[in-house]
Amino acid sequence: MDGNGRWARQRGLPRLAGHRAGTENLRRVIRRFADYGVKFLTLYAFSTENWMRPKKEVEGLLRLLRQVIRRELNHLHENGIRLLHIGRLEGLPPALQRQVKEAMELTRFNQRMTLIIAFNYGGRAEIVDAVRRLLAAGIPPEEVDERLISSFLYTNDLPDPDLIIRTGGEMRLSNFLLWQGAYAEFYSTSVYWPDFDENDIDQALLAYANRKRRFGRLPDDESDYPPPSQDGRR
Repeated sequence: MDGNGRWARQRGLPRLAGHRAGTENLRRVIRRFADYGVKFLTLYAFSTENWMRPKKEVEGLLRLLRQVIRRELNHLHENGIRLLHIGRLEGLPPALQRQVKEAMELTRFNQRMTLIIAFNYGGRAEIVDAVRRLLAAGIPPEEVDERLISSFLYTNDLPDPDLIIRTGGEMRLSNFLLWQGAYAEFYSTSVYWPDFDENDIDQALLAYANRKRRFGRLPDDESDYPPPSQDGRR
């Protein structure tokens, strides 16, 4: 969810006003994806590197998360949205940790959509944490494979993303779902997050629908090698 600060600067407003405007966009975005039948939606709200921003901005972002949970929780629950958090929860203030846990507990049986909030999240930190847990479990090196590593990630019971959308025009992942996004389709729009609306979502999903996903393989209709015969000869 990128571009809040630039959105505010264009309007002569402080950066926190842009972040606040970004939170006001959440409901329509979630509703649009839910209407399309998207079952898992992850919003990247605060990275492990965002702690290096000015103290006033960091405190404002933490305060906004508390406000958003209070404002939106009942609405999400009534609409069948399950809330999950990924990231280092223990790095957040204790009161906010409790609020996040209570929100997840309240919504844990909802099935319309799973909304994952990545807060104090970093893809590299996630992999480091996974390796630490793997080593602590005493797993022999010869048993380590991709499936095992995936089972130690924050997202161990979630599917890998099919599509990663970045607002604000940047063309990088910025430490987001580095392992899980290995074969995700990437879509970047110059629209800043507070202005990202239903029409922008439609365009992103249309672009995704027109992609050919290969996962490293070559489709049969693009190969210039003849298919093998039934007896194995070409």
